[in-house]
Amino acid sequence: MAKALVLESKGKLSIRDIDLPSHVGANDVKIKIHNVGVCGSDVHYYTHGKIGPFVVNEPMVLGHEASGTVIEVGKDVTNLKVGDRVCMEPGIPNLHSKATQLGIYNVDPDVRFWATPPIHGCLTETVVHPAAYTFKLPDNVSFAEGAFVEPFATGVHACVKAQIKPGDVCLVAGCGPIGILTALAALASGASKVFISDVAAPKLAIAGQYEGLIPVNITKESLVDKVKAECGKDWGVDVALEASGHPSSYDPLLACVRPGGTIVFVGMPVDKVPFDLVTAQSKEVRMETVFRYANVYDRAVSLIASGKVNLKPLISGVYPFEKAIEAFERAASAKPDDVKLQIQLVE
Repeated sequence: MAKALVLESKGKLSIRDIDLPSHVGANDVKIKIHNVGVCGSDVHYYTHGKIGPFVVNEPMVLGHEASGTVIEVGKDVTNLKVGDRVCMEPGIPNLHSKATQLGIYNVDPDVRFWATPPIHGCLTETVVHPAAYTFKLPDNVSFAEGAFVEPFATGVHACVKAQIKPGDVCLVAGCGPIGILTALAALASGASKVFISDVAAPKLAIAGQYEGLIPVNITKESLVDKVKAECGKDWGVDVALEASGHPSSYDPLLACVRPGGTIVFVGMPVDKVPFDLVTAQSKEVRMETVFRYANVYDRAVSLIASGKVNLKPLISGVYPFEKAIEAFERAASAKPDDVKLQIQLVE
C-alpha cells in the first residue's frame, strides 16, 4: 500500500493509502517522487470526471509531470543507478506496435499514460517505471525544473515538427502553460522573435518578461495588424503555432502566416471547428499536428540544462503533499496569474 492523491470520482479527491504496483522488473527502476506538476488534464478529470472517451469509472491516482530519485534498479538496467535524480516520460508504448516501430509511439493506441483512465498516475510516494523512459537530470537542473520537462516536451515536439530555422519569426496563439512553453521552445530552437497572443493580461505580462517574446492582448489590439506591421502587409510569420484550442484563433493564424509558411496545431478544441481550407491552400501553408510528444524528452532536458530556457518564473506555487487537494482546488479556480502549480512530496 502507498499513500497517494486519489481521484475517487468527479469532484472528490482524497489522500489515502492505495494498492499500487511495486514490483521492479529487470528493465525497470523504482523512483521516490519529489515534485509533481498539476496539469490541466488532471484538473479536467477532477472537475469533469472524463476527457473524451477516457472516463474515471474507479478511483485513480492523478499526476503525470514528475521528478524524483532512483531508489532501486532492475538487474538489466545499465543507464541509471540508485541515487540518480531523474524525470520520467509518462507514456509507455507497446514496443511491438507499428506506431512504435515507426518512431511515433506517442500515437500508439496501446500506450499506457499516467493518470489516463484506467492507468494510475504518479502523485504517490514511489513509482516503478521503465528505465528506457526515465531520464537523468543534470546537476544544474532542479527537481522543480525536472517536473517541468513533461509539459515543456510538448512545446519542443511542436517546434521539431515546425522545422523552425535560425531567424524565423514565429507566432503562438494562447498564453497558457503550453503556449508559453512552446514560445520558449521556439526561441531556443532559433526563432528571432515570437509573438504570443491571448486575452489574459496577467499571463501576457509573465510572457513579456522573456526577451524575444512579444505579447499581444487581442482584446486591445489586432493580432493581424500587429504581425503585418512587423512582417509587412503582404507577408507574415514563418511559423504559427496554435496552443489555445479556441475556435476563434484559426482565422487570425491563417491571416498571419506567410505564403509557404507553417502552422502547427498544438491546442485541442473541445468540439469540431470550421476551418478555411481554401485560404490555407492559396498560401500553400504546411500544416502539422501534435499529440503529446515523441523522441524529444532528452532534448527538453538538455535545453533546460543549457540555460537557454528559464522555467523558474513559471512556477506559481509549490504545495506540500499534505495540501495537494488545496493545490487542485486552486488550479481548478483558474487564477489568471497562475501558470504552473507543483506538489512537493519530499522536503
